[in-house]
Amino acid sequence: MHDTPPDTTGTVEHHSPGARAPYERAPDEKVNWRSSIPFLLVHVLAVAGPFVFGVSWKAVVVFLVMVWGREWFITAGYHRYFAHRSYKTNRAFQLLLAVGGASCAQKGPLWWAGHHRDHHRYSDTEADIHSPLRGFWWSHVGWILCDKYNEVPHERIKDFAKYPELRFVDKWNGLFPWLAGIAAYLYAGWSGLFFGFFLGTVVLWHNTFFVNSLAHVMGRRRYVTEDTSRNSWFIAVTTLGEGWHNNHHYYQASARNGFFWWELDVTYYVLKVLSWFGVVRDLKVPTAEILAANRVKDGNFDIGTFKAHWAHASAAVARSHASLGARVAESKAHAVEALAERRETLHERREALEHAIEARKQALDEFVQGSMASAEDLARVTRRGNRELGLLDQ
Repeated sequence: MHDTPPDTTGTVEHHSPGARAPYERAPDEKVNWRSSIPFLLVHVLAVAGPFVFGVSWKAVVVFLVMVWGREWFITAGYHRYFAHRSYKTNRAFQLLLAVGGASCAQKGPLWWAGHHRDHHRYSDTEADIHSPLRGFWWSHVGWILCDKYNEVPHERIKDFAKYPELRFVDKWNGLFPWLAGIAAYLYAGWSGLFFGFFLGTVVLWHNTFFVNSLAHVMGRRRYVTEDTSRNSWFIAVTTLGEGWHNNHHYYQASARNGFFWWELDVTYYVLKVLSWFGVVRDLKVPTAEILAANRVKDGNFDIGTFKAHWAHASAAVARSHASLGARVAESKAHAVEALAERRETLHERREALEHAIEARKQALDEFVQGSMASAEDLARVTRRGNRELGLLDQ
């Protein structure tokens, strides 16, 4: 078999594009509820199925394999191999890593690793695909359920996209979870399918998602990084070693995330055993100098935490400005409305006054006309009386 090419991932790059309002979602960043139906349906089946079909011992075995057996292909395959090139292997085992990862229902290896490389290039900036600074829900699962990241970022994963077998697995990635589900049913029946496969898949999903979300907000920071990554025992146990996330962001090329003997890293232990048999080789690990450098406790400025606090403060200021703007706009609207009402009242009063003046004018006209008529009547009576008295000229 041919060996895979040398590491070409290069150095981490950080970018801060034109700022939008904090946490504002573009149209393609909003959840596509229609395309998310299968994802949501699996959660329903995972919860309801075991109540209907029960839980057998075989189903428990299937559950353990479906969670932590497949988890290893995500951590050792999709993450440490395809995304970070932290060790080398042959094409046959490379294909096995791809198929095992695809069975986890987290899309194909090229899609997964390509987007993960972008996460590290732009970690905790506006261009980060799943930074918790844009909201916990977004970093956990929101970015997956929107349409923005549906396509494979081929320009980020050219080193692996050249292999036709990997392109095949990536294109037909939806086939492999079905095969895992069928295998679960054949081994343990309906209980194996619903409790073992569906519930196991849901637990596996959120195990993986916790590294993107919870591992950036819960735990301790040993090393200075430009992001908010943290080390967490809890996440390390549930994800076979991925919880040493601050270690990982500090030295991404390492095949070992648990840098010290007390940091549990099952993924690395299995890789180490495989290296004894020549299945994998050239496992990268940090040197003593790297391990000792850039520690927060030594007084190094923690730029990542500072940037996170700055981002939260900026978001608070932006929200304050937005709230103030809304209040000003509301006050302006009320003022305009009050002015309009006052104008309407003045208009009504003016109309009423004009009607009153017109009525009085009309009454005055009628009075004048009546007076004139009375005067004419009086003149006629006077003339007639004078005629009768003979005082008028004949």
